[in-house]
Amino acid sequence: MAPSAAHAPRGPEAGLIALFLEMMAVERAAAPSTLKNYGRDLQRFEAFARARGETLETAGADDIAAFLAALEAEGIAASTAALKVSALRQFYQFLYTEGLRGDNPTRAIDRPRAKRPLPRTLTAEETARLMAAAAEGGAAKALRLKAMVETLYGAGLRVSELVRLPLAAFRPGQPFLLVKGKGGKERLAPLGGAAAAALEDYLAVRARFLAKGAPACARGFLFPSRGKTGHLTAARFAQMLKELAVRAGIEPSRLSPHVLRHAFATHLLEGGADLRSVQQMLGHADITTTQIYTHVARDRLREVVFTLHPLAGKGLGTRD
Repeated sequence: MAPSAAHAPRGPEAGLIALFLEMMAVERAAAPSTLKNYGRDLQRFEAFARARGETLETAGADDIAAFLAALEAEGIAASTAALKVSALRQFYQFLYTEGLRGDNPTRAIDRPRAKRPLPRTLTAEETARLMAAAAEGGAAKALRLKAMVETLYGAGLRVSELVRLPLAAFRPGQPFLLVKGKGGKERLAPLGGAAAAALEDYLAVRARFLAKGAPACARGFLFPSRGKTGHLTAARFAQMLKELAVRAGIEPSRLSPHVLRHAFATHLLEGGADLRSVQQMLGHADITTTQIYTHVARDRLREVVFTLHPLAGKGLGTRD
């Protein structure tokens, strides 16, 4: 909450804020909404500092840190707190540049980091339902959809990697795909039996998607299209997944190509796979990117224990 009029800065404090906002308006052409937000945030910090016996000119890094701790205690999102830190940084840099302070106390303050949200995923049972729905029908489009879904989940590909797979990436009897990922880096993605079988079935009807009108480049893609890219687009595949979700009894908003990639990684870790192997299969350059899946798998396994273990209600461990 912004301070009330009774708590708004007066005298020199109000003058410092006004000078800063004038500079932001004239020299940086800040939008009216930005000026309003900065003014409100600075007034709130001024009131906080005054309660600690300080002013805007005397407040130090410890006062700013305490202010941020108070915001966190109120439950303010890290992204919102970061905006307030930005206002304070620019304000105190202005005071320092103008010679109104001999230092900038915000230099010792780290920007609040937003918590990375856990990836959305599917349960093993939901994934099985999805695969069963994709297997319905023997028409060419149905076989293509099944092959794409099985491959995305079975190899943990990014959707951009899936739709751009060259025809040469897969050979019948070959237990892996040759995938070109981010930065043009190639990797071998292990391919499960179900995905390999689905791809072989699809290859028997692939020629039907090379109808007259397809660009010449389409012949080089595993999943060709008559569109200008020569391959089925990620947007079209995402739309196909939404339609498949309905048939599988899954809320469409919960399903996207990336959710299947998340499911691949999560289910592997739940099954006992080591993190380094999952990192390599996903094509992550940094293992810290892969580590987020350990939280998803850990939380789910813990929930299984507390829900299904016969001693769960008799003091078997505690929820942390």
